Amino acid sequence: MKIEISARLLQGVLCGALALSPMALTGCQGTYGGQTLPSPYYLNDDIEYHPRGPEFKLSNEAAAMKQYQEEQALLGN
Repeated sequence: MKIEISARLLQGVLCGALALSPMALTGCQGTYGGQTLPSPYYLNDDIEYHPRGPEFKLSNEAAAMKQYQEEQALLGN
């Protein structure tokens, strides 16, 4: 009977460890005690730079419409 109980205990411990292991392997930002703390790997992370885009988001569409209007004016339509 002790062997059966310890086998179930071992199985439960292994299932619990398997269920909790993803939390130990992730290094993401977390909130602890009201503080937002960075990943423990933040010093090794790559720096990403995204240049500032145009203020008007539809600049390509506006340029195409202007070009179309100029072409139509030259054709006399």
